[in-house]
Amino acid sequence: MEITPGMTTETSPATCRLLHAGEQFQGKQGLIYAPAISAESAGARAIHLQLVTIPASGKAKAHKHAGHESAIYALSGTSGMWYGENLEQHMLVKTGDFVYIPADMPHLPYNPSSTEDCVVVVARTDPNEQESVVLLPHLDEMVLTPPCAE
Repeated sequence: MEITPGMTTETSPATCRLLHAGEQFQGKQGLIYAPAISAESAGARAIHLQLVTIPASGKAKAHKHAGHESAIYALSGTSGMWYGENLEQHMLVKTGDFVYIPADMPHLPYNPSSTEDCVVVVARTDPNEQESVVLLPHLDEMVLTPPCAE
């Protein structure tokens, strides 16, 4: 069906919406998610926006988002992230930093602090968020230690 300007469908938002972060849940990746904008909450068709918490000393499971890009803004704390086909690259993300993750990029975020949670805002081009998650258990087995100097 072709959608014309001003037309709405059952799956498209009819108007602007003010939302609050939803109830927290643990995602496939092992982190704590509080979704706000999604297909379910707002009728979004091409975006998902949420808060993600990496608890002190916590880490995600290695994963990628099939066919979907991610943009991240660090609200508080520090996170490390291994990324690349074999998680061979590393970055340290601090409060106020922005991160772009291309579609299909394997990555594994973690929190190097033993006392402080890391909270980030994540926007993704998948309005259903968890549907595009592909776990990569063969990469979880790698022994990953942060580089000495960052």
